[in-house]
Amino acid sequence: MADGDRGGFVPGERASLSHAAEGALAGLTFAAKDLYDVAGHPTTYGNPDWARTHPVPGSTAAAVLALAEAGARLVGKTKTVELAYGLTGENVWHGTPVNPRAPDRFPGGSSCGSASVVASGEADLALGSDTGGSVRVPASYCGLYGIRPSWGAVSLVGARPLAPSYDTAGWFAARASVLRRAGEVLLPEGGDGPLGPLLAVQEAWMNAAPPVAAALRGAMLEAERVVGGCAKVSPVSEGLPALYEAFRAAQAEEAWATLGDWVSATGPAFGPGVGERFAAARDLAPGAAAAGRAFRQGFRRRLLGLLGGGAVMAYPTSPVPAPRLDASAAEQQQVREITIGVTAIAGMAGLCEVSIPAGTAEGAPVGLSLVAAPGRDRALLALAERVAERLGLPA
Repeated sequence: MADGDRGGFVPGERASLSHAAEGALAGLTFAAKDLYDVAGHPTTYGNPDWARTHPVPGSTAAAVLALAEAGARLVGKTKTVELAYGLTGENVWHGTPVNPRAPDRFPGGSSCGSASVVASGEADLALGSDTGGSVRVPASYCGLYGIRPSWGAVSLVGARPLAPSYDTAGWFAARASVLRRAGEVLLPEGGDGPLGPLLAVQEAWMNAAPPVAAALRGAMLEAERVVGGCAKVSPVSEGLPALYEAFRAAQAEEAWATLGDWVSATGPAFGPGVGERFAAARDLAPGAAAAGRAFRQGFRRRLLGLLGGGAVMAYPTSPVPAPRLDASAAEQQQVREITIGVTAIAGMAGLCEVSIPAGTAEGAPVGLSLVAAPGRDRALLALAERVAERLGLPA
């Protein structure tokens, strides 16, 4: 499959980088989403006008360097939704990457290319970024392990921003042990120790389509056995639609503050949905973002109180499998809203979240998420590996 068609790599010459001969990741290959700089190679951010108006970087992003210095070999940069502002994985300029586990469905975005190349076996792991679900959702859609780390845990120096107080580095792997090994390189020390009990988030389970909830029920039982004990909780008393709206408004304000000057000055051509989202961010109703920020502060305090003792929330990563490639714009928007209502749980509170490829619904992969307090990333990766082993998944 040609890179410019439905492959996951950015079309053209593959980016490369020298790497250490030895290290914790020696023998592994990795790819990096095309919002991470690699010296001597363009950072297109998924859009030709961005590439045209920005110089080729002379230095390499910190996270990319860390993986290479640990012995992993960079095999290329991967496609992204334009300016990382989308959730399906569509890119009309570079070609929408294939979802190797469900070729008639979207791969998920915005880290679509990184998910695609790992699912196809073209890389052992791949860097993405996650603001509103852009690692967790493609991980679920493509049947992969994926992590959104605690906000601020992994350096984004040398990476293009979207909404900085939500942006995180994240990564994919086909094996839980590889996801963990990458975390040992990228994450700060600490945060180890036991986690538990397990908390089933009722709003997220009720939000999931019945086939998805049914497909993940067995995995949830096994996770409960690993952790020891499970309780039902309802931490989103306002409802997921209210959480979605608060996230949408606060993120939009940041996206326009971060990229609005460039959008206004350049007048870039955008593919479906992206220009509309920036226009909505520009025209955000007065007070909407302030209300979203206020909601976030209270919600974060609530979640930190719930998880501060080591508890782990569990729920479907995405409420539905990946939309089909012929889904209408209205159908895609509906999926976006019900999905971000769930992904905003971790996003609004700065939590770490790992998606495990734990089931299949309607013939497509679906993931189970485990979510812990900020700073417990390493312990969460270790827990996800134990759950994967219990489920008989690639670990």
